[in-house]
Amino acid sequence: MTSDKIAEAEAARDALADALERSGIVLPSLSVDPLSYSGQPPRPLIELGRCNPQTARRLAAVIGGGNGRTRP
Repeated sequence: MTSDKIAEAEAARDALADALERSGIVLPSLSVDPLSYSGQPPRPLIELGRCNPQTARRLAAVIGGGNGRTRP
């Protein structure tokens, strides 16, 4: 069960990274938080990490429906 939850979290992380990359956005710190494995039952969390203001604006544009590439 634990390995299934971890695999599910890793697949979600990879799907998010792929979607962001298609929009021209890379979050270098995107990862699965290993400390979140320790609960019973484990509830792995995706760590989005930190990014610079330009990346945050591009991410906001993508979430808001833009493509993230044209907004200053």
